[in-house]
Parts: sequence; structure tokens; C-alpha cells
Amino acid sequence: MKLDMQGIRMEFGPVTALHDVDFHVGPGEIHGLLGENGAGKTTLMNILSGTFPPTAGKIVIDGKEITGMTPQKSKEMKIRFIHQELNLCNDLKVYENMYLGEEITNKTGLVDKKAEIARAQEVLDGMGVKISATALVADLETAKKQLVEIAKALLFQSELIIMDEPTTALNNQEINNLFTIMRGLKEQDVSFIYISHKMPEIFTICDKYTVLRDGRFIETGLIRDIDEHQATELLIGKTFVNANLKELQEPCVGGEAVLTVEHLSGDTFEDVSFELHKGEVIAITGLQGAGSGELATALFGATPAKSGTVRTKKGALNTRSIKDVMRHGMAMVPCNRKERGILPDLSIRDNNSMSFFTLLHKKLLINNKEETARFEKNRAKLEIKVGSEKDPITSLSGGNQQKVIVGRWLETEAKILIMDNPTQGIDVGAKYSIYKLILELAAQGKSILVFSTEFPEIYQIADRCLVMYKGRISGILEREEMSEANVMALSTGSKTEVVK
Repeated sequence: MKLDMQGIRMEFGPVTALHDVDFHVGPGEIHGLLGENGAGKTTLMNILSGTFPPTAGKIVIDGKEITGMTPQKSKEMKIRFIHQELNLCNDLKVYENMYLGEEITNKTGLVDKKAEIARAQEVLDGMGVKISATALVADLETAKKQLVEIAKALLFQSELIIMDEPTTALNNQEINNLFTIMRGLKEQDVSFIYISHKMPEIFTICDKYTVLRDGRFIETGLIRDIDEHQATELLIGKTFVNANLKELQEPCVGGEAVLTVEHLSGDTFEDVSFELHKGEVIAITGLQGAGSGELATALFGATPAKSGTVRTKKGALNTRSIKDVMRHGMAMVPCNRKERGILPDLSIRDNNSMSFFTLLHKKLLINNKEETARFEKNRAKLEIKVGSEKDPITSLSGGNQQKVIVGRWLETEAKILIMDNPTQGIDVGAKYSIYKLILELAAQGKSILVFSTEFPEIYQIADRCLVMYKGRISGILEREEMSEANVMALSTGSKTEVVK
């Protein structure tokens, strides 16, 4: 498929989201679409997939102008959009999700379940993933849900597949499997539009790139003609300083322990013990399945711990009560913001105030002026790009949604923050603003637990790093011991001695 999007302009009332953008993809090409959150990437792809028509411009496919594009028409033209946020029905089985709205029927008009199951399983097995077509989606972990989304696109022999952050929840092996599948389909002239903030992935899998910034076309070319440093400069529009933020900060860790975890065990982790000190940033990491994600939710009372104790300066926590954990001055920025972070039916301002309402609001009525002032303070502090505070939270880009969630917890004046993959799906510029915020909060005396699987991120912010392997802490690295090799050795259960 040869795609030409010419002079695409998109206006939402007084806001212009796309300014006469040109975008071209050739047959059998993997094209990286780059840009910070809010740059217009998803808007451009929504126009291509028929979600809404452009204000101006045209779409030309294989030399023919396409008018009146709709989601159904896009599918009929064998264009598939794998969205960053999962769009699966948890109450349906895998094969039912894969064929939803496009079921196979027999001569009597009934759904041919056997045919669907067989074909769905064939696609899943071809991807090299261990997922049963008859499994209930609700029982799958996030990474496998992501793979089902990808399988759904492959099922209908698409000719152009749009992937928006497809590897967010995948481990290295699953990413390699995905890339192998993409290369195989590329040989069959299938084209891909690959949207990702992970530069190593872009430079591993993509043939060409196009950069958008603030809704404008910036540059396009062959990926082999630029490097990661140049790509980053194109994204953010200024020279990128590859400085380590942690190295620029004066040490500020105090002596007193503000959080003590002793012999904590749950379904996927056991006998976890550590102390978090005032002004300290501890990173907790491990490979997928190591138990770090479940540890994060257990510390906040969102999932039950089987044994062990968690104490703050106020005493022992009831880890089966989120509100009790909050009363102890703890907060949590969860992973997977669509399912766990945002309240999609509420406004940006209301999302910002939810933790304050739960913990500190004592009045009978809500004062709109106070709520506006509260949001404006966080908007300025976190540099949230927003049209109106009364807009729905879903109108924001993923990075700006995450900033609202962080701001929500700042309103509770919590002393201890748990951040589970806080920069998941966020562009490089927004990542650095989150890193800077974390270090600023630590400098103010707050203590922070950051759960992350990305070593560059860990090294930017952490005073210490706790590494998990098969549910246990396999090692604790001090700042001077932190290296990707040491983290990987401990993450994989290697007996390799830590190198300082």
C-alpha cells in the first residue's frame, strides 16, 4: 500500500491540532512517526483511520483519493490501528475480541465459533506467544492483552498497520518476537506506521521517519541518516542536553527512616524488607514477572499482602485499606493510567482534585474557585498543556494525563510517593520534566519509590536500586554500584559479583 496524506489540517474549535501536514508511507515500509505528546501524531492517525474527517487536506491511497473515510471504510481498505490504550472487552474471550464486529458466520447465519477459534489460535501461535484463543481476556496480564491487540490486526491480513506504543507492556523477548513478525510481513509488502517514544526501538525496526512538533511537519528521511541525538533534537526543537539530572543534584538524603518494610509477602513476591529514608529516591526493578508490580500495589493497599509489616513514623499500616495508607502520608501514581489512573468521565480539574476530595475535603460543597486555583497551581508547576480545565481528561495527550495524576497527589501533601512506571508512554521531553519533579520533591524532603524497568530512567533519579528476581530482592545497589550490567545480572539471577 502506498499512502499519501497531503496538507492535512485539523481544527478543534479555536485550536489547530495539525497545520497542513504531509505524510507519506511506501509499500513494505516501516515508518517511524515521531513527536512529543501533543505533537499531533495520534490526531493524524485518527484521521487516517476515519475517526474524524480533516478540516482540510486529502488522503491518497495507491494513487486514488479517498473521501468520506470512516472506521469501517478504513478496515475495508485493510488499514488497522493498534491504539496505545487497550481496547479489549475483558468479559469476552480472546477469539471473541479478535473477531468482534467481524464474526465468521455459517450458512444459517450463526457465528462459527470453531472456525474463529482455529484461525485466532493459528495467528497467536504464528506470533510465538503462549496465549489460548479461548482464554478470558480479564484473566490475562497487561502484556498479553497488548499481544492480543496486535494479533487482532494480523488476523485480517492488513496492508497498513498503525502501531501506537505497541511495546509498552512487552518484555524484551516479546518485543523481539513482534519485530520478527513485522519484518516477515514487510517482506509481503505490508506497511507499518510505528509510533514510539523508545528511540532504540525506532532505530532497530524503522526504515524511515517523520517528525511532528506542535502539530507541524518538521522533517522526514531515512532512519540510517540520523542518530538518536539528532532525532531527540528534532522532537523537542532545541539542543538536547544529555546531562544526568541526579549528578547535578546535591545529596539530600536524611538519616531517618520514613518507611520500613519487613518480611512482606504476597501472591508473587515474598520476604521483602527495606527502609526508605527522608529525601531518598529508591528505584525498584526486575524483569516482567519478578513481582515488582504486585509489590507496588501491595504497599499502597490496592492488593492484599499475605504477611509482613509496613510502618511509617505514624505506626503500622493497615495494608488492606487504601484510605488508611493515605492517612499515613502515602500516595501512588499507578501504571496503566487508562484503567487505573484517570477517571475518563470527569474533567481535568476534577481528576486533579480526586485525592484531595477523598482525604482532606471537609466542606459540604465544592468551591469552584478553590478547585480552579488548585489546578492552576499544578498546571504551572508541571507545565500541563491544556485548553480548558473543564475539558474531559481524555482530551489530553498521554503525557499530560500523567502530569495531572502526579499533580493530584501533590495536593494531599503526602510525604511518601509510590510511582509505578511514572513515565510509561511519555515522550522524552515530558519524561525529563517528571524526572526533574521527582528530584525536586526529594530535595523538599519527600521520599519516593519508583518502580521502573528502564535503567536509563533509574540512573537519572535513584539514590539506591532494589532489584527483584522471582519475587525476592536479589540485591541492593548503591548509587556508585549502579550499572546496566549489574542490574541485569541481579534481574536474571546471575551469580556475577556486583562490580563497583
